[in-house]
Amino acid sequence: MMNQNTLSNSYPEVELILSELLKSVDPYLAVVNQVEQDGHRLKIADEMIDLAQYRHVYLIGFGKAVLPMAKGISSVLSSYIEEGFLITKHFNESYIKALPSSIHVYRGNHPVPGEDTFRSTEKLLGFLSRITKDDLVLCLISGGGSALCSMPVEGVQPGDIKEMTKVMLACGAEINEINALRKHVDRIKGGGLVSLVHPARLITLILSDVIGSPLDVIASGPTVPDESNFADLQRIIEKYNLEEKLPHQIIELVRKGNAGEVPDTPKLGSSCFSSVSNVLIGSNLTACQSAMRAAQKAGFNSMLLTTYLRGEAREAGRFLAGIISEIADTGNPLQRPACIVLGGETTVTIHGDGLGGRNQEMALGAVRDLAGLQKVLLVTLGTDGEDGPTDAAGAWVTGDTLAKSVQSGMNPDQYLNNNDAYHYFEALGQLIQIGPTGTNVNDIAFLFAF
Repeated sequence: MMNQNTLSNSYPEVELILSELLKSVDPYLAVVNQVEQDGHRLKIADEMIDLAQYRHVYLIGFGKAVLPMAKGISSVLSSYIEEGFLITKHFNESYIKALPSSIHVYRGNHPVPGEDTFRSTEKLLGFLSRITKDDLVLCLISGGGSALCSMPVEGVQPGDIKEMTKVMLACGAEINEINALRKHVDRIKGGGLVSLVHPARLITLILSDVIGSPLDVIASGPTVPDESNFADLQRIIEKYNLEEKLPHQIIELVRKGNAGEVPDTPKLGSSCFSSVSNVLIGSNLTACQSAMRAAQKAGFNSMLLTTYLRGEAREAGRFLAGIISEIADTGNPLQRPACIVLGGETTVTIHGDGLGGRNQEMALGAVRDLAGLQKVLLVTLGTDGEDGPTDAAGAWVTGDTLAKSVQSGMNPDQYLNNNDAYHYFEALGQLIQIGPTGTNVNDIAFLFAF
């Protein structure tokens, strides 16, 4: 699973646990387990749909996990799906070949929307224009959808959305705050997709990459009522001092929205949601529970501490190191051999020009506080296999990591100040590089005391 043999050779049980957690949120299985066809009857979760009453059945979707999700639903419904349109980041040829030829796959950009995103989304809008009230639309949404599918509202340019995304990712804002802005500057997000396909029947299967799985935040909530408003946006802008950093057109849009000069996003109670169903098929909680069970099976005293881990990544790393130190010193809250699982999503406020992601920075934040502890291990990773703009999912730290880096002439504080966790752990051979996993359900951290 990992390309660093040092971790897998020293801790084979850890690799097994990581493998089990990724299997538990396999997008293909997550869909297949929720969809069942019996003749012209389709059962999705607890809902029964009569396919015979629809003139056409269409498939649309976007996100990092959309290809295996599409493979799952087409394996059940291939004879009914007339045509499909998907947007993803990675073109996995094995998944594409497994799809019917009538399902078209396009590329988008992530984590910042780019030309591929806007070009593909424009084609999606053309595809949606053919949909009528007699049609059934099946929609697949997963993490990364906000960047992979985007089309600006009137008065905002694609470049404005690109710049806004960069600013928001760099300022340390949480994902719900970033998505609140996204929903108001984009035609797809914040219930916008529902408006585009209404009055057709719309059923959405969602794989969550957001803490707590609020449906209006996942991929910026394209198929659910938006709970945020322009007043919320103004508070976010003031909180992070973004008045001079965000593009003028977006600041102006927020001003007009607060003045009632432009309409807000669709809200709860809007008639366009009367024919919409949203089904959550997997989440960070699913993965963490599976990881805890795998750890118990491997002989660890195990605990799922939280799936709401958030805050500044480096500070979260110190918090995690504190828990490991407590176990090592007192056996609290678990006796050795211990494994504590935490899920969530931290943030990074960028001060330097180094390379890394939130999981690597969280690991780097723990290095000094773990120094000298015996038989302990911290593992942090993004379940999509891609931590920030890097080819690593995360990193791992032991009580020997600091000594190894000092012996190599590396000061972890300097790397931390430069947001350069990637090169720190690369030099030590302590990156976790598993490649794109095809799923995306936030981040997971493991605290081991052997």
